[in-house]
Amino acid sequence: MQIYLAGPEVFLPDAEDVANAKRAICARHGATGVFPTDPVHCPEADASPEGWLAIYLRNEAHIRRADALIANLTPFRGPSADAGTVYELGFMRALGRPVAGYANTRTPFTERTRSFLGPSARRRPDGGWEDGEGLHLESFGLHDNLMIDGGLRAAGGPLVTREVAEADRWRDLTAFEAALRALLKSA
Repeated sequence: MQIYLAGPEVFLPDAEDVANAKRAICARHGATGVFPTDPVHCPEADASPEGWLAIYLRNEAHIRRADALIANLTPFRGPSADAGTVYELGFMRALGRPVAGYANTRTPFTERTRSFLGPSARRRPDGGWEDGEGLHLESFGLHDNLMIDGGLRAAGGPLVTREVAEADRWRDLTAFEAALRALLKSA
């Protein structure tokens, strides 16, 4: 089984080391991990004069060739998962293939959002929360936005969360391996 390894690890200074660690875990379980920066035959990307578009086209080619996807949904540059990772998760879900997610935090989305907003988050008269513009905050007790959690649940895919030290959040692969085991068991 080829598994696309979606996540913001591509931005790490040691991205290839993390990719190799994930690939090794996949191999131990009889799967092949495909990292977004892996080479892929994609004539459209090769012909693109725009670097960002070539990256997108290569990532899409990887996803289309993969049998499943595991998304690192650890909050990235804010209270929610990386937007590109969420797009890739939704793309694979739309293809009807197995998806799984993991995150190196157990703090619920509402709590993370309130912390991110700071004092501008306030209680509404009905007991819910809103931001400084009066926009309601999701408060379903979910790990992330309901579309992310809902997509995983509707697909029957696991969402493994685990609390790790802040310094280890991008390199602790315990939850990743648990999500991989669950994905392989259900596939």
